[in-house]
Amino acid sequence: MDTKTKVKDVLVNLLKVKPEELKDDVKLCDGIGVDSTEMVEALIALEKAFNTKLSSNEIGKFSTINEIEKVIQSKISK
Repeated sequence: MDTKTKVKDVLVNLLKVKPEELKDDVKLCDGIGVDSTEMVEALIALEKAFNTKLSSNEIGKFSTINEIEKVIQSKISK
């Protein structure tokens, strides 16, 4: 499973949204209404799924699926 697919799977299960709602460039907050609590939960779930730790600077880049994938890919490819 590639990184983007895994990110989407984690978010679909956590946020209870349909997979087709998680388009690569949709804004999580503005596009599908993810609130700050859900973003924290998503962060924790993604850290566990990818066995990595994300900094607050990296978390600030979490806006779209594409951006999340880039951040996580940079962490796991080190």
